[in-house]
This record gives sequence, C-alpha cells and structure tokens, in this order.
Amino acid sequence: MPAENGASPTLILCDCAGSQSIDGEALAKATGLRCSRVHTHLCGPELEKAAAAITDGNAVICCGQEADLFEEVANDLGVEPALCVDIRDRAGWSDDETSPTPKMAALIADATLSSPSTKTVDVVSEGLCLIIGTSEVALRAAHQLKGALSVTVLVTDNEDTPHDRSFDVIRGSLRRASGALGNFEVTFDAFQQIVSAGRGGFGFTDPQNGAESECDIILDLTGGTPLFPAPEKREGYLRADPKSEPAVASAIFDAAQLVGTFEKPLYVKLEASLCAHSRAEQIACSNCLDNCPTSAITSAGEHVAIDPMICAGCGSCAALCPSGAITYDAPATDHLIRRIQTVAQTYQGAGGDAPRLLAVDAHGSEMIRLLARFGAGLPTDVIPLEVPALNAFGHTEALAALAAGCSQVSILLGPGTERDAMEREVALALEISGAPHVQLLDIADPDALGDKLREEISAAAIEAPVRPMGSRRQITRQAAKALHPDTDYIDLPDTAPYGAVVVNQDACTLCLSCVSLCPSGALGDNSDLPQLRFQEDACLQCGLCAGICPENAISYSPRLNLTDEALTQTVLYEEEPFACVECGSLFGSKSTIDRITEKLAGHSMYQGNDALRMIQMCDNCRVQAQYHSEDNPFASGERPRPRTTDDYLSKRRDH
Repeated sequence: MPAENGASPTLILCDCAGSQSIDGEALAKATGLRCSRVHTHLCGPELEKAAAAITDGNAVICCGQEADLFEEVANDLGVEPALCVDIRDRAGWSDDETSPTPKMAALIADATLSSPSTKTVDVVSEGLCLIIGTSEVALRAAHQLKGALSVTVLVTDNEDTPHDRSFDVIRGSLRRASGALGNFEVTFDAFQQIVSAGRGGFGFTDPQNGAESECDIILDLTGGTPLFPAPEKREGYLRADPKSEPAVASAIFDAAQLVGTFEKPLYVKLEASLCAHSRAEQIACSNCLDNCPTSAITSAGEHVAIDPMICAGCGSCAALCPSGAITYDAPATDHLIRRIQTVAQTYQGAGGDAPRLLAVDAHGSEMIRLLARFGAGLPTDVIPLEVPALNAFGHTEALAALAAGCSQVSILLGPGTERDAMEREVALALEISGAPHVQLLDIADPDALGDKLREEISAAAIEAPVRPMGSRRQITRQAAKALHPDTDYIDLPDTAPYGAVVVNQDACTLCLSCVSLCPSGALGDNSDLPQLRFQEDACLQCGLCAGICPENAISYSPRLNLTDEALTQTVLYEEEPFACVECGSLFGSKSTIDRITEKLAGHSMYQGNDALRMIQMCDNCRVQAQYHSEDNPFASGERPRPRTTDDYLSKRRDH
C-alpha cells in the first residue's frame, strides 16, 4: 500500500515474545516491501519503537491483537493510525512444521491492497421509542429509558395505568409495522390514549382503528412472534424475552444508544434495466425476492426495487442474480475477486504450493483467534479471507479462487449466514468445478475446525493459474474454461443461470413473442429472413420465453457451454421465406402464408383468386392492389369540381 508521499510502506515485525517465527528477509523478498528488524514486544517494552514507526506515517504493523493500542498511540501523537495486519493468529501460531512465510506474505498483500470506500447514507434517530409489552415489563423499561429517549408504551394488558406523565401510555393492538431505524411507521387498531384530566385515575379515549404514527426505535418485550422477518437484521428493532431479566436489560441498554446520526452503508447496487424479474406481467426471475431475509426487495413491475434502509447487506441477492442487475457494492464484487487472486498469487510467488482458501466472517475470524491461542492453529496452507458479507461469496468467487491456483475453497458458516442461498451457490460451484473442491463448514468449535482442516488431503491445484476479469458471468466462464481446458459442455442443475434454449420446431410458428420479451437479448430475430436466433452466453434461463410462448414450443437445457459458439448468434429455427407474388420481395414465412391462404380459401370475404392473391403480397403491393381494385375500400365518389368566380356570377344572372 503506497503511502501518501509515494513511498512503499515498511513492515514492522514482532514475534510476540518469541511465540512465532518470522523470517524478515524472506518476507521482504516475497512482498517487495521493506521490513524492520523482528521485535519481541512492540506492545510493551518496545512500544516506543512502534510509536516512532507510527509517527513516520509509513508503517504497517504486523500485529492484529493490539490494533486498538496502536490506534490510541496514534491519536495521542496526533497522526493517522497505522495499518495493522494479523499474521500471528492466522499464520504464525500454527503447529505445522512448514514455513509460514508464504501465508504471511499473502495476508500482508491482502491487507495492503487498496480498497474502495463504501457508499453510505445518514440515518437520523431522534430517540422516539415505542415499547410494546405487558404493563409489568414495558412500564419498568420505560422508567429506565425515559431520561434517554422519548418513550411511548403500548401496553398489551388491561392493568391499571401509572399516574406518571413522564412518558406516554397507549392501548390497542399493533396491526402493521414497517421501516427501520429512524423511520418506522406503525398502524394500530383499538387505539386508545390516556385522558389525564380530572380527579381520580387516568382514563382512556374511545377505541379507534387505523391510527397511524411514526417512531425511530421499537423495543418489543412481548416475547411473541417478531414484527419483521429476520428480526436480528432489522436495525432499530430490538427484542427480548420478557422472562429473562438479563435479555431485557441488554435490550434497554442497546435502545438507549440509538440516538443521533448514523452512517448506513449502501450494500448493493441495482441496475434496473438488466433485471429479468418480469416482462408484460409475466413473472420470470425471483431469486432475490425469494431469498432476501429482511424483505428489503419488492416487485416493481418489470424489475425489482430495493429499500436500502431495510437491506442488511447479507449479499445473497448479488450472488444469486443471474443477470448482474444486483451487485454487491460494499465493497464491489471486483474488489473481492482481486483479493482472492492477490492472496493466491502472492502465496505461490513466495514459494507456496496449492493454497486452500477459507472464507469467513467476523465470527469465523474470532474462531481462528481462539484456535491459534488455545489450539494448534490453522494449517499453514489454509489462507483465511474475512469478507464483509459471507453470502456474497458465491459460485463465481469460489471458481475464481480455484482458477487462481487454490486447491480448495471452504466457507465457514456464521450465525448470520443465509444457509439455503449458500448451499445453492456451493452446489453450482461443485457442478462447474467437477470435483469436490468447494465445501461448506458448519462448525462452531475452534478445535473441531482445526481438526477438520488438518484431516483433509489437499487436492491438486490447477497447473496454469489464471486471473479472469469482467462481470460475474464472464469470470465464471473464464474460470470454468481454465479448469476444464478439454471440455465443451458442463451439465448443470435446473436452477443454474446458464444454459441453452431448446425450440420444438414442429410447434414454433416464428411469432417472435419470445424475442420481444427476452430481458438479456439472448433471443433475436433477423430483419431479412424468418429466423429465431440465439446467443447462449447471454441466456439467463429465467423462464420468461417459455412462459410467454403461445405454442409451448420452448424448453431449456441447463449447461455451461465453453465453446466459442456460445459467444455468437446461432439459428434455433428458420423457415423458407415467402416471395411476394407481385414484386418478388421476401416477407413472412412460406408455411405461414400457405396456412393462412388455406384457412381463408372458404371464407365469404375471400372468394375469388384476386382476394386470396392479396394475402400472398407484401404490404406495399397489397395496398396498391386494393387501391386499383373495383371494390377499392379506399375509393370514394368523384371529387366535386372546385367552385369558381364564374359559377357565382352565373348563379346571380340566373336569378
């Protein structure tokens, strides 16, 4: 990572009290960066050495554990914090006897790779909090929060209300809730507000249905069905079991922190023109709709719409989108591909062979830290790659890793991973790779993770690694060609977004309805000849053409065509064109004209050869023939002679 002054950074090395072995000379050669001497205790007695490197402003400290300490030092010095990279827990602390240098170099290369900034939008929460629950639990929570938030309590029982006006109390049932932090909209039935006037206890207004309001935070202490799908991913919505005091206390604490302005990442980007969701009210692809855990994606006619305030950034939609209409953007997909290729290339360039890639989230990284400190650590050929959204690591990323020289790709499931979507992507990657090189690991114990990775025999990696670029579909195709240099076709499951369109030529009438609705342009026509043309590389297998075909003449063949034919237009079906009987120009298909002529031969309006002959004419000749025919439909009476001055004068003389 070049510094602002253009100079290459210096790696500040530390062997953590002699608990790991670091070969500074080999690491400098592998990374192309300068290395300091190997320190022993940068976070303790040698902290001034770290401070000096931070002050220099051109350092990468090879320690992840004490990143907070080094950031505090930078703040005290009034300088920018140094980049910290963990090569100890992920590489140095391993019981393997092989050198960790290639893996350390790969981790440093990944950490120093420039990363694009994430787009964000400000979310403002003014602290308007709706608490829902029984009087006993909800009112107690309201008393604790009333100093930090503006509280309204929806009590779900008919207990006496408190004589406390420091917060609002309402009754009713919550019919609907939508939105997220800073922008919740709620609708109540049987809504009642307190009437505080007069002596005695407080009363309530008459019930009202359909009352609407807004709030910034919802604290749900009912213990019942969540108000939203994937409630743990809905920002601003907090739930707790009312029978668990620690859970309620934790939710109250979290609610008190949700006041102010927050940066909401814009996780995904939508290009509506590429979306294959629908055409002409015919539903086609619904992968993102079916797999969005928070229901942030909705149908908006011919394409989908994404509510960025509800989107939790799991990445499933981007991995499953066949057309590339939805792409992950925090950071972008091409950055993740570049990271994968960088770690593989650096590992191999440092003398390593056939690395295994382990994709993890923050939970997986913590498991690795525990495995390193209290267990045998990761095998030296396993490179952990922490990604912001594990579900965005789909079949394309796995194949890109295999094509880059990785012998295996493992994905460690985390608590927030959408398993169904991930299993589908892994199954597709396995079909395309043709070998068990990709796997899901559902392991929660660090030692069990280490044992699993050590008991596996590393498979052979590709002999000539490649680094494909482009869209996800292009990367998948290039990676598959590298993995199968002698293969033309790979059969795929029915849910795959790659394949061919198959036309029943006995049923097709070349109406070309499929061409007009194809969202990707895979199907096309020929303006000069009656043909149905097809480019397989562009086909999404979305089902739209089969659903719209009036003759049910279209079916699919899921496969990945690795030949150059997939990149060109081929003719799926064609017919002999019909030549106009007058001018000889080609129009329509011969079978269609013959069929229409045959069917209309007995019709009362088409008696005689002249009428039937017009069916066999092109548009221009047909108009000419009709105009000059005896029963010309365009004909009218003789045009009146224009009146002249003589006409008016003669009329006056006659009188």
